[in-house]
Amino acid sequence: MRPTGAHAQTSDADKGALELVDPDVFRACGDPRNLPFSNDKGEGFENKLAELFAAKLGKKLSYTYFPQATGFVRMTLGSYRCDIIMGFPQGDDQAQLTVPYYKTTYALVFKPGSGLEDVTAISDPRLKDKRIGIVARTPPSTNMAINGLLGRAKSYPLFVDTRTDSSAQAMMDDLAHGEIDCGILWGPMAGYYARQANPPMTVVPLTKETTGPQMTYRIGMAVRVADQEWKRTLNRLIMENQTEINKLLISYNIPILDDTNTPITSETLAKRP
Repeated sequence: MRPTGAHAQTSDADKGALELVDPDVFRACGDPRNLPFSNDKGEGFENKLAELFAAKLGKKLSYTYFPQATGFVRMTLGSYRCDIIMGFPQGDDQAQLTVPYYKTTYALVFKPGSGLEDVTAISDPRLKDKRIGIVARTPPSTNMAINGLLGRAKSYPLFVDTRTDSSAQAMMDDLAHGEIDCGILWGPMAGYYARQANPPMTVVPLTKETTGPQMTYRIGMAVRVADQEWKRTLNRLIMENQTEINKLLISYNIPILDDTNTPITSETLAKRP
């Protein structure tokens, strides 16, 4: 139920209070088992970002968890169970987006010393004879088909029961055991799982794609279409705290890119004025 005018006015100094179910609480939604983004223990980078923004606004933090599958937006944001989804790609019209707070892409993952360190596109000839792991029905699978790379590829399911399975972890296990030569994963998952491996894997963002579907995306936060003041408040927080956000993402080994698709690293952040 939407808040009544009298209820909202108890905190009308707060930007967006008229639009929020409880203006004193930062109500976020996320997947309970989807690291590095979120989990029900609060260990994901989206959890940490929600903590940061709640603190900046002087609000309590409340999380509602729901599996991120078909119906996620409708059952969470659309049902007023929360007021924000912490990570949402530009171009998805299921919700209204804030300004983006990071840009990332699909990435190549491999063992150090594999000779693939300079590969930045699926069309690179060095991938022709490789056994490549790919998550089915993701954009790079189309690029692999265009380049004739599916014949030796190993496919992993896009949708799994995250309570028991992880396609990213299965791909990393196969890579460690030599079942595949390299893998292609969504950037945040590639970076996170590559660092969890022992020894850690190398991650190279695929930033030079010229054919096939889009592989690089800007990620913002999703709010309801009507929540304009709330959106403006979040936009301001993102812009004021971008450096801190970048540091948080880098701490999770997330490959993030600037507007020229150049990786942003701890070193490049340190050089900025």
